[in-house]
This record gives sequence, C-alpha cells and structure tokens, in this order.
Amino acid sequence: MPFRPKPSAFALLLCLLCATASRAAPHRLVISSGDCRDAELSGQSKAFYDALRARPEQRVLGAPEFAERLFPDSSRSFEDLQRQLEAAQDQFYEGRNARATQLLDDALRDIRRLPPGEPRWKLFAHAQLLHGLNHRAMGKTKDSDAAFLQVLRLQPKYQLDPDQYAPSIRQAFEKLRRDLARTPKVKLSLKSTLPAADVYLEGLSVGQTPLTLELPAGAYELAMVKGDAVSFPRQVQAQGADTPLLVDLAYEGSVTAAPFPCLSATDGNEERTWSHAVRLGGTLGVEEVIVVRLERPSSGPKWFAATVLNVDGGQKLREGGFKTQGLDAPGEALSALVDFVTTGRSPSNLVVMNNANGKAPWDASGARGSAASSGTGADLTAPNLLSEEVSSGADAPRTGLRTASYVAVGAGVAALGGAGVVRLLAQKDLNGLEDRRAANGGQLVNTDARAVALRDSLVGKSHLMTGLLVGGGAAVVTGAVLFLMSSPAKPAPVTLGVTADETGAAASVSGSF
Repeated sequence: MPFRPKPSAFALLLCLLCATASRAAPHRLVISSGDCRDAELSGQSKAFYDALRARPEQRVLGAPEFAERLFPDSSRSFEDLQRQLEAAQDQFYEGRNARATQLLDDALRDIRRLPPGEPRWKLFAHAQLLHGLNHRAMGKTKDSDAAFLQVLRLQPKYQLDPDQYAPSIRQAFEKLRRDLARTPKVKLSLKSTLPAADVYLEGLSVGQTPLTLELPAGAYELAMVKGDAVSFPRQVQAQGADTPLLVDLAYEGSVTAAPFPCLSATDGNEERTWSHAVRLGGTLGVEEVIVVRLERPSSGPKWFAATVLNVDGGQKLREGGFKTQGLDAPGEALSALVDFVTTGRSPSNLVVMNNANGKAPWDASGARGSAASSGTGADLTAPNLLSEEVSSGADAPRTGLRTASYVAVGAGVAALGGAGVVRLLAQKDLNGLEDRRAANGGQLVNTDARAVALRDSLVGKSHLMTGLLVGGGAAVVTGAVLFLMSSPAKPAPVTLGVTADETGAAASVSGSF
C-alpha cells in the first residue's frame, strides 16, 4: 500500500493563516485635510476614523502611533525634568552612581522629545555634564569624556562653574576642549524649502537656512522651524568631507498630529495635498491613505468627503462623500462612507460618489452637483496619477492612437518620397537605354551587354517604385484612419490623394488638424 501522509494540524493552521493574510485589508492611514485648527473638521475626521477602526477586519494606523512616529512628545514638562535632574544630582552626591545613571538616561530620553529651544538645550547640557561627573566617579573616563563632548561639540566655549566642579574636572574639560579644536571637522550643509528656517541641533539654535556648519563627526538631533511649520525630528550623521541635507519643510511643516492627524491645506491646491498624503503614507509604511475633509462650496450644502489614495502607485482609487450639517456627522452616513472607501460599494444612497465624468458634486462648477446629487453615482472610470496635470484614463488610448497615426502618416510620406527618388534614378537608366536603342538601329539586341544591364536595372527600379507607392499609400491611409479614431470630438474632414503615372508619383493630404 502506498504511503499517503495526512496533513498535520499545524500545516492546516498555517495554510489557513496564509489564506487569511492574503485576503487581509490593506494597511491604511486616515488623515484630515484643510484648516487643521478647525474643530468641526477634527471632530468629524475622528468620528470617521473611529467608525473605520471599529470594523474588525480593518488595519488602520492609530492616531497615537502616528504622533509617536512623527512628533514624539515628552510625557513630562520642563519643570518635571528639571526636578529629575536635581534628584539624579542628589543620588550622585550620595554615592548612588548606578541610580544616578538610571535617572539621567531616563531624563535624556524625554529631553530629546521637548520642543527645540534654549530651555531644552540647557536641560540637555545639564544632564550630559552630570553624566560626565557620574561616570568619572565610577572610573569610566571614556564615558565621562563622551558626555562632556556632547556639550563642547556644539558650544566649544562652554565654561564650567568653578563653584560646582572640582579643579581636576575643569582641567579634564579644558583638555577635551583643546583636543576637540585640533580634531578634523565635517562640513554640514543645510537647506530647506522654506527659506530662513531656524536650525536646531540637540535643541540649540545654530542659525538659519541656508547654513553651513563645521562640526566634529557624529550623530546630531536636527529640527527646523519656520513660523508654525516644524520639521520631523531626525538624526543626522555628519561624516566625510561634506554632509549636505535638504529638508522639505513645506511638506513636513504641513503635517500636524493634534488634535487629529492633519495636512494643512488652505490654498485649495488639491494635487499638492494628494502628493503630500502619498509621501506621508510612504514614510509611515502604509498601503493606502484616506484623506478626509470638509468641502464648503460657495453655494449649496456642505460635504464631508473621503479620497482613497494608493501609496505605491500614487493613484486616486475612489472618492465619495455625503452632505452634512452641524458639528457632528450622521452615524448612518459615516458607516456608509466607510463601506464605500473600503469596498468601492455603498449600500446607502446617503453616500455620493464621483459621476461618470470623474467630477465630485462638491466641486461647484456648472452641473457637477446636479449629476451626482441624486445619490446614484459611480466609481471613478480610471485612476488618476498624482502629477501636475491630471488626465482621465480614457485619454491614454487616444493619445497612443494619435501618436501611431502620426508615425504611420510620416512613414507613408517618406515611402512616397522614396518612390519619387527612385523614379528620378530610373529616368537616367531609361535615357541610357534609348541611347543604346538608337545606336543599334532602333532595336535592342541581346548581344549588347550595356543595354541588357540598363534594362535589368530599370526593371528592378520599377518593382521598387511600385512597392514604395503601394506601401506608402497604405501607410498614409492607415495613419488617417488612426487619426480619425483618436479624435475625441467629431472627426475633422480629411482628403487623401495618391497619383502615379509614367512621369512620376504624387501624394496629397488635406484637412483640419
């Protein structure tokens, strides 16, 4: 009997998990767009986010995780951290060095999350100097020097208070200062898309963009600020001869985390908003971004709209919305909109999708609203790529046919021109053959090698000219047909003419293009 192994329970479970994973919903991010200080926008965006997360099969990036990854905030105030540093100092003086180290490391983690500025830098420098003292008391000279250098590399002229630091510590600090002055520096070149942005390293203000600094090699916590625009915090590795860095502060500064993840968009530039949303999705590693917003047309009702964007391809997948009044969105309409953005179908006539022309009812331009306000719209006919000029999916085939028509007509005209050239060359052979006929008494004889060669050459050119005329004419006709097929409006009248006789050939194309 052949052996037939039975699948184990583990294998069946693994297959089930794989099948489930293959049908898993895409990882999504919900972000609002508009005036990020608008309480109504934040409230309805949060309601949509909650309705989406309530679906057990959905994978949505949480608002707290969004804030933690882009704008990590300290859980403690400046005053709380100052008190913790004082407690660490007390532990150091009492000889509890391990406990002091623990308190200092814990405080530094939160200090790096504080807003950049002089208060943060003072806390940072205080914590590092305490670290240097504590490590030296433990006999860890290298760790102590490394902590002191965290201050000196950004403020080479920093002076220790003689009332708080022993002479031996001040001597070691001065030696580090001299050694650091002789250390080769790295050029850090900083630019931002918003000019004259304030640059902070470890919270210390070091100038405005464009800015070039010469610093010791190493890692630095960098932030840029221009008015209300704040960059994502990042660690910069200064290394090599030159480290250039361009920060897109116009993009990063448009993102906020509170009171709800939001893209500031008050100028009405929809394409830039979609582009920023796709970049943000790529930064956070999600597959789809759902941009929700309040549309307030100059006339007509207010709409709560949602647009689904694919991060990998930069495509707009679908868009829908519903009429809303007041500060709170209707629960039934929110649920229907969640169904639409996740499945492409809406079980309720409360949600209105883009109509067949890809136009949303909240776009106040002529009859846009009337076609879709009936609640029986359809999904987008084709995805729209995020670019400076957005074209509908139906235009792509027409553009291809139009290009093919130009190529075909061009090839046909070239072939007909070639036929004319061949005709001119054949005339020379024909004249030579007539001369041989006259030399032989008005007859062509097979013994005349020159006459035979001219006759064979003339026959070959005749065949070539015929082929070029037929092929060129067919190519021109094909090109004209393709052009008519590619025309989006009523075809323009086109007249094609091809003539050929014993004296030559001609082709003409007339019409409106």
